[in-house]
Amino acid sequence: MVATDGRPAPNQQSSTFNLKSYLEAQQAQVEAALEQSLPQAYPDKIYEAMRYSLLAGGKRLRPILCLATCELAGGTAAMAMPTACALEMIHTMSLIHDDLPAMDNDDYRRGKLTNHKVYGEDIAILAGDGLLAYAFEWVASKTQDVPAQQVLQVISHLGRAVGAAGLVGGQVVDLESEGKNDITLETLNYIHTHKTGALLKACVVSGAILAGAAEDERQRLSRYAENIGLAFQIVDDILDITATQEELGKTAGKDLQAQKATYPSIWGLEESKVQAQQLVAAAKGELATFGEKAQPLLALADFITARTS
Repeated sequence: MVATDGRPAPNQQSSTFNLKSYLEAQQAQVEAALEQSLPQAYPDKIYEAMRYSLLAGGKRLRPILCLATCELAGGTAAMAMPTACALEMIHTMSLIHDDLPAMDNDDYRRGKLTNHKVYGEDIAILAGDGLLAYAFEWVASKTQDVPAQQVLQVISHLGRAVGAAGLVGGQVVDLESEGKNDITLETLNYIHTHKTGALLKACVVSGAILAGAAEDERQRLSRYAENIGLAFQIVDDILDITATQEELGKTAGKDLQAQKATYPSIWGLEESKVQAQQLVAAAKGELATFGEKAQPLLALADFITARTS
């Protein structure tokens, strides 16, 4: 478990901050940027498959976290948008591959048929590969008004987050743990701090790097991200039990069906909710020194535990 110090979350959020309006505005910017980032081209099928999943909607939480952090640290949305789009490309790749029959074998994602159900497993694999490669190209070729060294740091951070030291490693341990009755909390934490948390952390840290944040600020933001990343997964585990397929946009009850260890299976539902809330409180505590500028990140932390999908 990511360490928490039990401090109550600082009451920094202004009553005038409207998260719904903020998310709608940010989502609109991200959707427009994603649409422009990947035009249809030849070979038609692969670009169509890549666009099918990339433009399928969703909360766009990861790119929004990147944009919000960059702005918090003194940067601009324009500086961070190529990286924000790349993060969504990487996330989309992970969803396409996660849904494959050899992985979690799901038929629906974001309320639509999964990529392999529409284009076949071969094209789905290649669509994920294409998005992953294109993400790095997009950061390197489109980031402007950011020193080259900081762009390189972002590329390095993204590579680590998505590789064997991050998402891939977490996925491997997740697959190896299916059907086992003796999965420890330590192993479960490893799975999710890597499979889910590493990319969420990369969103926040990348935004900070692009803005040229000081090292102590990066460390605070990194701890914020670690806490919300684990809280996000705990809530995911809860929703897999409590939400419907219509609410989730994907098959409900998959974890139980696959005999996966989850936080509710170890703690129960109520204690899982408590743990998620404690993580969010600790995350918000890391933002105390940023004052009013932290309103979006504070609200996004609360959004993670309040969401229903």
